[in-house]
Amino acid sequence: MPINITMPALSPTMEEGNLAKWLVKEGDKVSSGDVLCEIETDKATMEVESVDEGTVAKLVVPAGTEGVKVNALIAILAADGEDVAAAASGSGAAPAAKAEAAKTEAAPAKAEAAPAAAPAPVAAQAPAASGTRTFSSPLARRLAKEAGLDISVVSGTGPHGRVVKKDVETAVAGGGAKAAPAAVPATAAAPALPKGASDEAVLKNFAEGSYELVPHDGMRKVIAKRLQESKQTIPHFYVSVDCELDALLALRAQLNAASPEKDGKPAYKLSVNDMVIKALALALRDVPDANVSWTETNMVKHKHADVGVAVSIPGGLITPIVRSAELKSLSAISNEMKDLGARAKSRKLKPEEFQGGTTAVSNMGMMGVKNFAAVVNPPHATILAIGAGEERVVVKKGQMVVANVMTVTLSTDHRAVDGALGAELLGAFKRYIENPMGMLV
Repeated sequence: MPINITMPALSPTMEEGNLAKWLVKEGDKVSSGDVLCEIETDKATMEVESVDEGTVAKLVVPAGTEGVKVNALIAILAADGEDVAAAASGSGAAPAAKAEAAKTEAAPAKAEAAPAAAPAPVAAQAPAASGTRTFSSPLARRLAKEAGLDISVVSGTGPHGRVVKKDVETAVAGGGAKAAPAAVPATAAAPALPKGASDEAVLKNFAEGSYELVPHDGMRKVIAKRLQESKQTIPHFYVSVDCELDALLALRAQLNAASPEKDGKPAYKLSVNDMVIKALALALRDVPDANVSWTETNMVKHKHADVGVAVSIPGGLITPIVRSAELKSLSAISNEMKDLGARAKSRKLKPEEFQGGTTAVSNMGMMGVKNFAAVVNPPHATILAIGAGEERVVVKKGQMVVANVMTVTLSTDHRAVDGALGAELLGAFKRYIENPMGMLV
């Protein structure tokens, strides 16, 4: 019997993904553990491995297809000894897959049978010039409309010849046929670019033609949803403190100078951020009541400090996690962050490398930002915002001296970490930053 390969759920909240690339072709033999394809989610690009052995009979969903629903059929394997052609035709497909295919094939027929006088729904397909229907994704139709392109002349590479985003972009780049301007009744206003009700309220403030609309990608939608949820559900409380950095900078320079050579390069190169991660992890170890998450029925007390670190990537940010950071050396944290940061920027992190965690660090000091307050990322109860280190005049024993100082701000979920507890945690962090030898013992 043919083996159905379906779109996997690569995270608990994943509903759909983009099939970025096939790493096999029809006719290839695969074994358990062989990589079949790359799937893009809003946060990362991940490889999908085969769990069965067989021959690739059919690639149902082409590479580059966007918005493939979880559990949708993407490929068919012929089991050992099975006729590949029969498997590809679906003659031995599982009943559920057959039923789904039957629904898919029946949908266009029903659409054709609709009365001609019925108004076209918003998601209706664009009619081709020949009178036949051109099947296309909603995104492809919108892009074609914005480009003034007649979608009926675009060759589709999606399932069943469906026109997808990539096809429209290719046609536009190649100077595809433009749609004839639609006649507008004298009593009607020309149609505006597609937008929602909230868009209308905002865009009416701007002159027509003075802007362009850039659709939100998946990552930006998730960031917006989570931050809105955070501000609507978490009562934020903020605590700030100034930390002197001179001792930390001196120790960092000494440790980097002592780094042994490995393959002609230093085995490690510590950054201030690496030491901030370690200091926060140790502070949470010392103040365990702050290493918590809130639920409606329980306080979740974590056994380790899993520190997420905000990394800026094109289109948004992602927070890879240093697990059990309180137990790791500074060099281990530094090398782990270099690896996580590089893979975060290329969207190659595994879900377990950026999901969860018990707290987070957001460092904008390297961008020259002096002071800011970060938004708690649930289920965390805390996040530490790091400002720039700068020379300031401070008073010591009645004398004014110059010291390197940075301002840090702790944002807390006040349901789980109240003001006094937050101040205790920040005090412990300050001690490690100003007496950094404590991080080595």
